[in-house]
Amino acid sequence: MEHYSLDFLNDFSLDLKSYFFLNRLVKEKAVPIKGLYKLTKWVEDHGLKRAAVTNSPRPNAELMISTLGLTDFFHHNIIIGDECEHAKPAPDPYLKALKLLNVSKDHTFICEDSVSRIKTGVAAGMPVIGLTTRNPKHMLMKANPTLLIENYEDPKLWEVLGELNKRENEA
Repeated sequence: MEHYSLDFLNDFSLDLKSYFFLNRLVKEKAVPIKGLYKLTKWVEDHGLKRAAVTNSPRPNAELMISTLGLTDFFHHNIIIGDECEHAKPAPDPYLKALKLLNVSKDHTFICEDSVSRIKTGVAAGMPVIGLTTRNPKHMLMKANPTLLIENYEDPKLWEVLGELNKRENEA
């Protein structure tokens, strides 16, 4: 009779415990950035294609997106860095999103909140909206974002989106 080690059960239960802990923590603590749903409505109203691009592991990304009620918004278009040839800070995940959505760099924008991620979007050749939700303005400016805002209700963002609306209506 052969005997098998059951050590994998201990590893599995720890992973499962971690997952349930993370799940509970995210559901209790996840708060959307001010104005997020206003921006998602604008994007939907304008029929824009979208994807979530992250270096988070897929289960974590899907949990956060689901918790924020954005699964349908992203149409399950989630690009994971580890599923690309090179993860962020390489531009590959953003370039993969462009290909998936069949859109050009000229008709996109990225929202990021760290210097390295803003640099990644800039390296991909895409306009980047930097958010000062986690890092100070002076640090984020070093990464050359196209626009720097405090949150998604920032008047500077809505001024730019208003200009896009105007151009769209003139075309």
